[in-house]
Parts: sequence; C-alpha cells; structure tokens
Amino acid sequence: MASALHGEQVIPIEDKDDLLRITPLGAGREVGRSCIVLQYKGKTIMLDCGLHAGHEGINSLPFIDMVEPETVDLLLVTHFHIDHAAAVPYYLEKTPFRGRTFMTRPTKGVFRWLATDYIRVTNSSNSDSSALYTEAELISAHAKIEEIDVHQQVEVNGIKFTAYNAGHVLGAAMFLIEIAGVKILYTGDYSREEDRHLIPAENPGVTVDVLITESTYGLHNHEPRADRERSFTKQVRDVVRRRGNCLLPVTALGRTQELLLILEEYWSRNVNDLDNVPIYFISALGKTGTRLYQKYVMDMSQRIQRQLSRTGRNPFDFRYIKTRTGLSEVPDAGPCVVLATPGMLQSGVSRQLLERWAPRPENGLIITGYSVEGTIAREINNSMEEIQALKGGKIPLRMMVSNISFSAHVDGAQNCAFIDEIRAPVVILVHGEENTMMRLRANLVDKYKGSNYELAVHAPRRGEAVELHFRGEKTARVLGGLASKVPADGDYVSGILVEKDFSYRLVNMDDLLEFTGIAPVVVEQQQLVPYTSSFELLQLHLEQMFGELPLTTETSNSGVANTLRVYDSVDVTHASWKTHVEIEWESNIMSDMAADSVVAVVLNIESCPASVKLTQGRGCGHSHHSTSGIDETVPAGDGPHSHSHAECTAVAPGLARTNDNHEIATKLALFLQQQFSRVEVADDGSSITVHLNDLSAVIDADSLDIQTESPMLRARVEPLVAQVSRALRPLSHRSVALPEPEPATPLASGPEPEHKGDAGADADDTDSSDDDQTEPPTSANTAASPGHE
Repeated sequence: MASALHGEQVIPIEDKDDLLRITPLGAGREVGRSCIVLQYKGKTIMLDCGLHAGHEGINSLPFIDMVEPETVDLLLVTHFHIDHAAAVPYYLEKTPFRGRTFMTRPTKGVFRWLATDYIRVTNSSNSDSSALYTEAELISAHAKIEEIDVHQQVEVNGIKFTAYNAGHVLGAAMFLIEIAGVKILYTGDYSREEDRHLIPAENPGVTVDVLITESTYGLHNHEPRADRERSFTKQVRDVVRRRGNCLLPVTALGRTQELLLILEEYWSRNVNDLDNVPIYFISALGKTGTRLYQKYVMDMSQRIQRQLSRTGRNPFDFRYIKTRTGLSEVPDAGPCVVLATPGMLQSGVSRQLLERWAPRPENGLIITGYSVEGTIAREINNSMEEIQALKGGKIPLRMMVSNISFSAHVDGAQNCAFIDEIRAPVVILVHGEENTMMRLRANLVDKYKGSNYELAVHAPRRGEAVELHFRGEKTARVLGGLASKVPADGDYVSGILVEKDFSYRLVNMDDLLEFTGIAPVVVEQQQLVPYTSSFELLQLHLEQMFGELPLTTETSNSGVANTLRVYDSVDVTHASWKTHVEIEWESNIMSDMAADSVVAVVLNIESCPASVKLTQGRGCGHSHHSTSGIDETVPAGDGPHSHSHAECTAVAPGLARTNDNHEIATKLALFLQQQFSRVEVADDGSSITVHLNDLSAVIDADSLDIQTESPMLRARVEPLVAQVSRALRPLSHRSVALPEPEPATPLASGPEPEHKGDAGADADDTDSSDDDQTEPPTSANTAASPGHE
C-alpha cells in the first residue's frame, strides 16, 4: 500500500483519490510550452497550453499525450502569450478533449488575434513546418472558450476556481483552484511591479495548500524600474543621435504596449530633439492590438483610467508612434526606432531588420524581454560575432547589442516575498531553466530550514509528477428543521446525508427539495409469488415469523381477498381466486429486507409437506384420545398418516429448524457496509466484525450479541442491529412464544407415558419401544390446526 509522509508520521493512503498529482507537461525545468496538469478526487484540470518558441511543429507542443484528453474537466488559460496559449486551438480541435475552457475577457479578445499572427508567421517562414492548426480551426476553438472576470468564482463539476490579477500582461490572471477543500494557487507568469498600465499581482488572501509559481529569473533581481527606464531611453537616444537605427524585437501584444507608452512619453518631453525621428511599430496586428488596448482600458490600472479621465484622450492613441503592417512601409533613409515582431528574432520582420542592420556599428539592438533558450535572441546576448542568415551564409555582427529587461516577471526577491506572504506548506516551481530553478529551490529550502514555516519545495522535470497526500475531514452542514436544535456533545443527528461536488448536507426528508434540489420519489414495489395453499397456512407461517399481524378482508364477486400487513410496511395479499400471493411495499432499506423475508416464508411453505397437510382441513388417519375418554378417529382423505406423532406435533408449532448463520452474517454485513467502511464476515459465517478507525466490534451471527471494548462503537452498532434483526431472522427463529403442550389425560390407570426430546425433536428421538411401555402412549394433540377439533 502506498503511503505519504506527514510530519514524522507515515500515514497509509487507503484511497488513491486522496493523492493530488501535479504534472508539468511543459515548463518543467524549462521556459516555454507551459502546461500543468492537476489530478485529484477523480478531477483533472489543465493549466495553460502553450508552444515552445525554440521548437517547430509537433515538437513545440507540451507532452499532452501523457494525459487522456477525454479525462480533462477544465482548461484554464492564464494569459494570451504564445508559450501559454498557442496550443489551445490544437487541443480543442484535434484531440478528444470535451471539457470546458476559460480565459479572462481581455485574454480571449487578444488571444484570437495573436494566434492568427502565429499562423501567418509560421506558414510564411522558410521552415518546412506549418502551423499546427488552420484559421478555421482557430475560429472554431475560439467560440468554445468561456470568459471569466477577475474575482469571479466559477464552479464546474465540484471544481471551484477564481481568477485574480497577475500583473503580467493585459488580462493575465492567477487561478485559485479548490477541490474537496484543497486549495491550489497557480500564478502563471506574474509581476508585482506597478507599471504604467497594469494592476500588480494580487495576494488572494486565503489559506493555500499548494503554490505553483514561476521561477523565470530564479534569484536574479531586476534593477529599479526608474533606473531601467532612464537607461533604456538614453540608449535609444544615443543610437538615433549617431544617425543609427534602433531595433527593439517585441511580441505583437503584451509588454510591447508598455514600451510604446514609455517611448511616447519620452518623445513628448523631448519633442524639440526627437520630433524628426520616427518610431515605427511593425506588426500585422499593430493596429488591431492598439484598438484592443483602447477597448480594455477599464481593465487596466487606475493611473491609465485617471489619465483618460483627465485628458479625455485614450493613452493608446499615440502621436509619435506610427503603426505599420510590413517592412515595405518603412523608409530606409534616416535614423529611426523600430519595434518589430517576433521577440525571439527567429523569423519575420525583426529577423530581416537584424540581418540588414547588423553589419553597421552605428545601429543598435536592445533586447527588452526574456530570451528563451535555443533562440537567436538568447544566443546574440552571448557576445556573438556573426549571425546565420536565413537564406544561408554568415553576417558579421557589429551593431551595438544591449539587454534592458522590461519583462513582466517577478525577480528573485519579489518571488521569495510572495512565497513568504502566501505561506503554502508546498511550493512547486515551474517555468524556469533548470540551473536557475534549482538555485532558487536551494535558497528557499535553506531560508526556511529550522523556522516555524515548514516548507516543501519541488522542482519537477517535464513529465515528472509530484504526488501529495491530502485526507481532509468531511464536514456536513445541518440545514432546515434539523438545524433548529443545536446538538450537545455525544448527541446523534439523524437525517438524509446528501453529497454533491465534495460538499455534504444533512437534512430532513421534508427539507430535501428546498435545500438540495432533490425531489423525494417513492418507489412502490410489487412482487407476485406463486402460491396455491390456503390463506390460513400463509397466516400461520407469517405470524410465526413476524408475530401477530393486522388483517384486512375484502369480499367481492370473485371471492375473498385477505391482506396481512408486516412491520406496517409490507402488504401480503392472498386472493382466493388467484394462484399467487401479491407482496407490495414502498421501497427503502428496512421494507426491502422485510419483503425479502416474506418472500422466503412464502416459498418455504409449499416446500414443507408436513405443514401443508396440517391445514388441508383433514386430520390424522389414526386414533387421538380425547379428554372425554371417547376414541375419535378422523378419516384421512388419502389413507393413514405416513408420519409419526412426534413429527405431527413438532412441525405444527414452528417450522423445521435450519442452520443458516452464514446467510444471516452475509445479509447483515451488506447492511452494515452502508454505515462502516470495513465490515468482515468470518469464513464459517459465525460472526461479523465491524471496524471504525482503530475500534472494532464482533457480532455473533446466531445470537446477534455484540462484543466490543468501545461504548461509543456499541452505541452506534446496537441500534443498527436492532433495526434489522427481525427482518434477518431465518425461518428457524420464532417471533412469538409458543404455548407449552398440555399434559396428556390418561383414559385408564397405568404408567404415565414418557416423551423424550422437545417439540422440535425428530420421530426417532421419542422412546416408544414395547420393552419400556406396557401400553401405547397417549397424549393430547399439541397443535390445533384447521380441521382438528
């Protein structure tokens, strides 16, 4: 059996659903193709589904084949960047995934156009690979995506999730996910730094069990924001002052808009020096992106909203920045600043401009974001002397290369501070290169070692699962009439326990519809059992089993119908003109068991010849001595009896005894299993053992006595056994006390006859040999059945 370590105690894992499995299908010790899968309590959630910028085609996908798509309940996308969202259309359209997909409203709006640009750029590149999906498939997938607002909680099949501001790009969200009381916070890419247009990442302010956080920059700390802006604008100004061209490779949407705001503000302050230097934003999505950002201004920071209110001019309605769709629209002459896609310089306009401007030292290249391993943007940062041209050959790299990051990822200090604020007992690091991530992990372990904050830090590889054991207590809310009285310690509360999506409610039957939405339905059952004997025989056997029963008689032209009511729940009807007995009841646990017992009695009647003869309306074919001394002979219909006195007198008071303890134990165990997790039946059926945590109780199958050292467990078991004992009583158990046989009255002097054995003895047990008796034994008939006087 698997087990999990909890403190210093190993807790056995009895239910595999108690294991929370967190598996990075992408972004495990790498940056790119973010895709994290959570599996807990039979639920599966996928967090992000992106592509890797350093790979092409199928190789750029996360390892999505590690999880069956049809088992995934939810896909939650944190933001619109390619490495977090570009594989979503592929997953929705080309796999059996049938779950629901959620993004924030701005994310969905921008994602549509960013994915379109991905298709265009990929299909127009010199690579042999084409886009993983078509424009038509993108449109179909986009229509399936549902929107969620920040701070809105949504519940799907017992999974609760809430979006919080992440501060990374417009619409970026963290997701707080709750399954069966376990809370997981996934940050995605996040930033706690306030900039010109975004709201910084939030602390949800709730207790979190597991924190899954990015580790992009590891322990590296950014320069102060003001210093970076001064350095950036100075370098741009220096390039254009020496009549060079300044290239800023960017993504079409995201941090690009922050750079545009910085440049627009700087140009407006230095209009006399820079008015003649154009700024171009070259992107097929440039104008569309600007319109989108203008549309979602109310989802941005208070600073942007105040600026809009104060000036009446949308901050993204730029004066000094010209948006162009292609390189042909940009003149070759004169100094300029160009922001061009893609940001990793793999292809497209930014790569063309790099190859054109690289040989001239007056030109400049400023990398403003995070560069993924395996891309030209990363390699060019490592002091390259030449670059490989897309059409072949080498190009000397003489232009100035600088790196001033405006990447909206937390740095080491900000990440550690957030982890300390959340104080989750488990932290899982994703979205970071291996060396960077492992240094951060070691730092966190050392920082909290020996402190009052017990922290477990995991840094799984791609495809490697982290398994965590959670076995929370189940708490039921008492509602309606049951809640009118507060129970004292030790009191039992009885009602209907309703479980839905990992929540429990205890209500009365009358409150079931109001508080749970479940309408009570009565199931009426009817069973017809073949039966051709008399009603008197049926009544005799049922009353021996269940005690005296209420009788209702109805007379019609067809005949007489007699109905016996068993346990005030099961009606047994015998109609004189029918060849079966009708058994009817409203289905529930107790009534079902009582009905089963009634069926067993009826089926047993016609299989017992001796009891049938007792109620045929005819007596024995031999002499019975009456108290009056008159020898009466009752003629037999088919001849003399073939059974002895002992058999005649023994069968009438009760049915033949049977030894069926194993059946009793099995049936009782089935009922008790509805109340206790572990119930065991002895191999010989002599006993049933009930387990409750470390306690146990043993129930004798014959006497139904309970042996246990726990008064609490006895108090729980005794009422249950008492409820079902009569329904489970086999035919060998008599429900009512039978009268003792009256002593025989001899007709003449002589020795008193001696009867050995009890009423249940066989004929061989009665000593009637001629050596011991001088005359035949005489006795009064001990069972007055119909037909006997």
